[in-house]
Amino acid sequence: MNFGGLRAVLSAEDGVPIHAAYLPGVTAGGLAIVVAHGFTGALERPAVRRAAEIFARVDGVGGVVTFSFRGHGHSGGRSTVGDREVLDLDAAVRWARRLGHPAVASVGFSMGGSVVLRHAGRKEAHKGAHVDAVVSVSAPARWYYRGTAPMRRVHWAITRPAGRLVSRGLLRTRIHDRDWNPVPVPPVEAVRHIAPTPLLVVHGDRDGYFPLDHPLSLAEAAGDAAELWIEPGFGHAENAAAPRLLRRIGGWAAERARPAAAPAPA
Repeated sequence: MNFGGLRAVLSAEDGVPIHAAYLPGVTAGGLAIVVAHGFTGALERPAVRRAAEIFARVDGVGGVVTFSFRGHGHSGGRSTVGDREVLDLDAAVRWARRLGHPAVASVGFSMGGSVVLRHAGRKEAHKGAHVDAVVSVSAPARWYYRGTAPMRRVHWAITRPAGRLVSRGLLRTRIHDRDWNPVPVPPVEAVRHIAPTPLLVVHGDRDGYFPLDHPLSLAEAAGDAAELWIEPGFGHAENAAAPRLLRRIGGWAAERARPAAAPAPA
């Protein structure tokens, strides 16, 4: 993938180095889309690269930022599976704004979907890191869900020493060995605070990880501020997202994101 030669090592607020890359889009000075990958993903993974390339070709998109969450790819630290990853997204959004884009949209998949929702729903202001539109794809509504076989395997990988060893060796994902303390705000609560920022919730009717009560709960909690797309035949996250769906998501972001003033400090 040709990112125009522009790569960077960003610093999250807590000092963790975050590897990021930038792909110019077709519209000079247009929207920047920041892609937040799913658990065990990274900016080098084919599905993430494919999504970035498709978003970059959407009219109105001026550039795409991809990055690897902490504990993934070449980024430092260890994964906290959606908690402190908000700081990683912060750093990526700030970089997109420093590159001169007047508007920024965050698009997150699975774990990344939960992160973009929590990031946009924060009550505290983070100057320079606000977004103008948010898209969550295949995101959970609540934590600790074990209702499907794939999620039970994920929890084994996260909570058991043997699982973390397998994740590190086979999936190249380094996971923190400590429990959340405190437990972060769940996505279904975070979405209540996103308005008036435009929000799109996307989910597949064949998602093997999170059943449809997750996107339905998110949309209900967000109220009229959210749009909900239940996609027939779509499975889970970036690996299953067809080019047509990705183009529609990019088009929605380009249409809905409008530059807004940064929120005033609380």
